[in-house]
Amino acid sequence: MPEIAARQGGALIGVVMGLIDKLFGAPRPSPTAPLYAAIIANGRQPHWFLDGAVPDTIDGRFDMIAAILALVLLRLEDDPSSAGPVAQLTEQFIDDMDGQLRESGIGDVGIGKNVGQMMSMLGGRLGAYREALASDDLAPALRRNLYRGNDPGADAVAHVSAQLLALRDRLAGQESAAILAGQIG
Repeated sequence: MPEIAARQGGALIGVVMGLIDKLFGAPRPSPTAPLYAAIIANGRQPHWFLDGAVPDTIDGRFDMIAAILALVLLRLEDDPSSAGPVAQLTEQFIDDMDGQLRESGIGDVGIGKNVGQMMSMLGGRLGAYREALASDDLAPALRRNLYRGNDPGADAVAHVSAQLLALRDRLAGQESAAILAGQIG
């Protein structure tokens, strides 16, 4: 009996220490941090905003990152062993958006609502891009989701469409482990 109590006490100490580390210790890097950093870096490339005429605004940058994140998530959902990392990547996106909203001055009361809206927007984009990729015609989905109904011109839409389709093809040719390591370029 004392052995069981000692094991349970040891487990409890481990849980308490983990909680203390989480609250007061240095944040632990997410296993999907390299992939998330690669998604952000890809979404910030100037060609999206110059050649692709994506609005260089908070909304435009969000929409571009959401488009790339959607392509990565769609690729990883094909691999059942990536379910955990997909959840972590989505959590990392939520945490990042939460931090971005706080930096922009939105208070605690509005954070939950705004993050909820962003998650809903990401979910909508996943569906829209999934359908568009199946037909190899991203233009309607891009006009609706990336450009939010504004017409940037055929050349801009063609540029973004070609670049996203090329990204889809690169992701399809890679092992999930390489993608999770941030190799999406």
